[in-house]
Amino acid sequence: MIKSAQSSAFDRRGLVLSMASALMSVDNIKKSACSSNSGNLVYWSSSFPRQPARVLIVEALPPWWSETCAVLCDALDNFLSLACCLDGPCRIPLLSLYAISRQQECLLPFVQVRANLARLRSCVEELRSIPGEGCIRGAARGGELLRQAVLDSLQQFKQYIRHTCTGNQASNNAFVEVTVVTSQPGRGIVHQLEMGLKDADLVSLKRLLVVQIYSAADWSQDSPSPVATQAETEDSLLLGTEVDLQRVENSVFAMETVLKAWLQEQGGDREHLHLLLPSPLDSLIPGGVCVKCDMQERLISPALIPLNPNLGVKTESVWDFLPVAKGSTNQSQLPQRLKAIKTLRADGVCESVLYGLPLVIRPTTCWQLDWDEMETNHNLFHALCHTLRSRDLFLLLQVEPAQRSTAGGSGVVSHYVLQPSPSLSLLLKPVVSRELLLPCSLPISTQDPAPDAMQTMQACLTQLDEEFVYNPLCLSSNLYQHLRSRGLVSQPRYPYRLQPSVARRNQSQPVEGPKSTGSRQPRQPQNQGRQLGANSKVRATVAPFPSSSSHSSSSLGPPPAKASRPALTLLSSSGGGRRRQAAALTLQEEGNDDVFMAIQ
Repeated sequence: MIKSAQSSAFDRRGLVLSMASALMSVDNIKKSACSSNSGNLVYWSSSFPRQPARVLIVEALPPWWSETCAVLCDALDNFLSLACCLDGPCRIPLLSLYAISRQQECLLPFVQVRANLARLRSCVEELRSIPGEGCIRGAARGGELLRQAVLDSLQQFKQYIRHTCTGNQASNNAFVEVTVVTSQPGRGIVHQLEMGLKDADLVSLKRLLVVQIYSAADWSQDSPSPVATQAETEDSLLLGTEVDLQRVENSVFAMETVLKAWLQEQGGDREHLHLLLPSPLDSLIPGGVCVKCDMQERLISPALIPLNPNLGVKTESVWDFLPVAKGSTNQSQLPQRLKAIKTLRADGVCESVLYGLPLVIRPTTCWQLDWDEMETNHNLFHALCHTLRSRDLFLLLQVEPAQRSTAGGSGVVSHYVLQPSPSLSLLLKPVVSRELLLPCSLPISTQDPAPDAMQTMQACLTQLDEEFVYNPLCLSSNLYQHLRSRGLVSQPRYPYRLQPSVARRNQSQPVEGPKSTGSRQPRQPQNQGRQLGANSKVRATVAPFPSSSSHSSSSLGPPPAKASRPALTLLSSSGGGRRRQAAALTLQEEGNDDVFMAIQ
């Protein structure tokens, strides 16, 4: 794991990682589009286009099964509880389970994993009920049963794909990975499978993994020799498929790690990322240097678990972090309570286990506190920041539940890391727990890079400008221009519309007869005029549409397709002078009520 050193500017420690994890979380939330023609088809998301089906073959032979039964079944129970509830793209399209005891038995044919927890848990309980005592089968008999289970699983997978998937689905996803869990010496099991599957049709088999559950005494007895390792490699090449051996200890966490590897992207058909670097000055490489990479998830995003909103995923704003107040809406929200449970060395926290958006923590300025309490709290906060920074420590926090669960369970809790800074503030980041952690093996490289590659990379990095401090004000994402362009395109022509009920009411009113142009409605009484004026002042914030003679003056509707402003005609005759005087008198009288009028 890559260690992170503490920096003076703490905001730039988690900014890049937080943005990357947020983007990854948002990308993983997108669901795959499904057809409604058949409910039995399996759908692979475009984000995980090459996820293989899974077959788990458990060797439940005595006397080892009595020691590994509880560990393996508990790990399966925990893993399936998580995998069945994950939202987003499909990570395990199909799962099948076999048990090898006195005979080969298919406990679970190929079924979908998502939203199928009840059936999968019943299968785990059936596996747990296999007795661990009895006579020991011969090695040859056990190897034959394993061979039959592998071949039977491949045959069932072909039949399932043939009857459920058509076209591109059958051709692009017709692969299966088989995992064999045993407590016998792993090298012997690998050799038996290689010999037994030499002449079999293994076109749909993508990988065959043998997982040996060992104790401390078994590790020294089954250590491979160089000659045996070379022979196994040659047999694997002759087999034409990849056979791996993985040794894990007899613990629930170790078996969970093996199973959680199924949740990671298993494509390998195309690279995920291209890093573009400027070309060196003395090089003729067109377009610069491209470094092709693959990406790997370090943890399961809590946003993919819709049933548990208390995992600390909502850190986008302060209001998302505060607990939800139950009961009356007028009741003030209680502050979130975080309990310190441990202190951590700053250089011992890996950035890959942090997720979400960070929040800046400052001493409170709540006006409800008196001056003495506020000053005491400020001094305590200052002392906490100084102590953590001087000792190079982080603080591990756990959410204190507001009330205990009435169902008997403790409820889901989240954890955070509190980081100090030179200023009078702290940085709060969510940290992953055991349940959401994905396996990640990153061994430290002991070899030096190739000399020519080292020279090329140094020349590429020399072409880039170097900055001592990252300044986000120097970067622009063109977000403002994008939002303006989208807002102008999607903005409706008339932001206010006539309600359907009002439109029906206006249509049901009788059409009024023609009125004389010079006639004017009688003036309202003084009290009614003042009330109408008050209401009109409220509506004056949005200019009303021109009134129509066929509708009531109080109803507003959308303007016609080509609305024209009525022209004001000035007459030169004596009669016109009297009309202008009457129009001015009308405006003077009606102007006291602040009512818009049309002059004709």
